[in-house]
Amino acid sequence: MKNYKTDVLVIGAGPAGASAASLIHKAGLQCLIVEKETFPRFVIGESLLPRCMDLLDEAGMLDAVKSQNFMVKDGAVFKRGGETCTFKFSQQFTNGWPYTYQVPREQFDQVLAETVSALGVPILWQHAVNEVNFAEDGSSTSILQAPDGSEVSVSARFILDGSGYGRVLPRLLNLDEASSLPLRESYFTHVTGDKRPAGDAEGRIWICSLDDPDNAWMWIIPFSNGRTSIGVVAKPDYLARYPEDPDEKLRAIVNDNPNTRERLESASFCFPVRHIGGYSISVKRLFGKGFALMGNSTEFLDPVFSSGVTLALESANRAAKTAIRELAGESPDWQQEYVDHLMMGVDTFRTFVNAWYDDRLPTIFYSPVKPESFQNQICSVLAGYVWDQENPCVRQHARAVDAIAQACSQGSDLKG
Repeated sequence: MKNYKTDVLVIGAGPAGASAASLIHKAGLQCLIVEKETFPRFVIGESLLPRCMDLLDEAGMLDAVKSQNFMVKDGAVFKRGGETCTFKFSQQFTNGWPYTYQVPREQFDQVLAETVSALGVPILWQHAVNEVNFAEDGSSTSILQAPDGSEVSVSARFILDGSGYGRVLPRLLNLDEASSLPLRESYFTHVTGDKRPAGDAEGRIWICSLDDPDNAWMWIIPFSNGRTSIGVVAKPDYLARYPEDPDEKLRAIVNDNPNTRERLESASFCFPVRHIGGYSISVKRLFGKGFALMGNSTEFLDPVFSSGVTLALESANRAAKTAIRELAGESPDWQQEYVDHLMMGVDTFRTFVNAWYDDRLPTIFYSPVKPESFQNQICSVLAGYVWDQENPCVRQHARAVDAIAQACSQGSDLKG
């Protein structure tokens, strides 16, 4: 059996794995990435947030991303019937990036993997992790299955799991836990023939509310390659109103809504509509002796605010830095330095996700009495700056959303 020995084994070559590996390599440690698939490969989660720019820059990957000429995204547009609410990232509370990108993930993930590979980090493609055994000191031996069916072992001092929906360590260590969020499903594809707005507005994501008391919605994400990602997110009972065939279902939903119908009436599907059901999931714990989870291996909330890649990169950044300190002989407090930090952002996004579906956020978004200061604070959350404790919508996210929504619903003269 072929054996590899490394300081850190990173599972998954996606954004979390690639960025973590880059930070570990730059710290002078040996790192090995194992990836079950080959790149490029299709994956959903295509709209970045400005916070990603900081994290990509720190990982040494931003220049490579900029070179791809992705669609510039300078904000987000929410539509409900004849109402529109626009957030521009240049007008946010936090001193953050005023733009980011809309990215076909097969291209984005590949350039990140190529960037870390060029640093000298080896990637074992098409290797599945079938078994992990931990010693008392946290070191581990992992058994992989190679493309030819043979077994490979990897000895590591620490494991970072960025396997995403594959959830390698949660599955092997029985860490999966049901999400507290209600069951929702998504149908999506790419299209051509999207009637896009002109100028700077072209690159903004559209989030279109559908005629549904549970606030089902559709996304429209334009790419620089001429394609546009579209998808619907809803509870099963809403989706059951439409044809069973996925293509017919998504087309009917598009045609049922005036905002999506007008923009997509001439659009052609690039591939058969895909489906993900019950995507929200959680875990019992985010770390243990000799390992930590990153990205979608931790917890996936909901796609409504495009938080997935941001949380993946933030968790990778924090987990890599904490692991580097531990391997240097320090005794970092993983609960405080990793989990508590990460969950600050996750819980802020969770508040906003819940507030979207229970109608508090739409009440705020479309209110005529929303002061600019609240607009800017919310904008920073939507930009991914959910760790900025100076922002009241982060520091007291639940209380702030409740108070703003109540005042908006009553038509109060809110003070900024």
